[in-house]
Amino acid sequence: MSLDTIDVRADEHFDEARLAAYLSDKLPGADQPLVVRQFGGGAANLTYLLSYGGREYVLRRPPLGPLAPSAHDMRREFKVLSVLHKAYLLAPQAFLHCADPSVIGAEFIVMERRHGLVVRRALPEAYADIPNAARQMSLALVDALAALHAVDYESLGLGDLGRPVGFVERQIEGWHQRWQAAKTEDADAPEMEAVYAWLKANVPAPGKFALVHNDYKLDNAMLASDDPGRIVAIFDWDMATLGDPLADLGALLAYWSEPSDPADLQRLAMMPTGPLGFPARAELVARYAECSGRSVEHVNFYQALGLFRVVVIIAQIYIRFVRGQTHDQRFAAFGAALRPMARAALALID
Repeated sequence: MSLDTIDVRADEHFDEARLAAYLSDKLPGADQPLVVRQFGGGAANLTYLLSYGGREYVLRRPPLGPLAPSAHDMRREFKVLSVLHKAYLLAPQAFLHCADPSVIGAEFIVMERRHGLVVRRALPEAYADIPNAARQMSLALVDALAALHAVDYESLGLGDLGRPVGFVERQIEGWHQRWQAAKTEDADAPEMEAVYAWLKANVPAPGKFALVHNDYKLDNAMLASDDPGRIVAIFDWDMATLGDPLADLGALLAYWSEPSDPADLQRLAMMPTGPLGFPARAELVARYAECSGRSVEHVNFYQALGLFRVVVIIAQIYIRFVRGQTHDQRFAAFGAALRPMARAALALID
């Protein structure tokens, strides 16, 4: 039994026999008996481990319930991961995309299984005796981001993945529209309108475009179990596109935590908190500028955009819980997280 998986949650189960029959002639080893377990982390797409004796694959599908347009795009993720591994070794290879929802209840992809550790709210015990583990993983994360933004996406056939011109403007409008659809009476954040207006009025002139991950953060990275300074995989490519790479840096800063943050933000952090040796945001920015050679003059704008996005993502997850589309109790507290994050964005632009 894999130590990083759980039994499939009751409301996130699917017909395993039907899946086994569908995959039996499509993947090496898939003619053997199938065992399905679930990766318990993450808060959006559902991810499962498919085991066929000694061979393993990973299945990813969108979350339960109605989805925002263009969100959780399995076809897009497959398009990226079917080729990106050739130039960017941290991208797992995708083997199959199924657009037929009758198989498991939604479209899905099957991709390569990688082994390592994903850091969420606490440092793994395996790193307890490694000096500067937090710093090592942080700098590796920034270096991996700069390397992604240096990929020649045209040579991989990804030149039609998105429309880079106007990328930031579309991000602002798209996330604002999703906010209007996702906010609820018990989970509102009036500050969002002021942030939205400021973002619209302060879009920087773009630099050189790049392949953008679009949800880059610590718990979307897998680290080597014996070396926190070595990343073995970057996950969650369903929002990848072409655009302004500084948006990825802003997302990373929005998800980041440091000891000087207000207490309510510390409680909401999606990474370990406290005096563990994680670098401050300013050091991450300086490291990215050094590795990428890109200007970070307007980094506050991109961090504010990142916080704006995070509020909307949390709202989208929370409304699925309120509507009973998921019964994962981790999401019950998400409603209370919206205003602190929105206030942090407002404080940043003020």
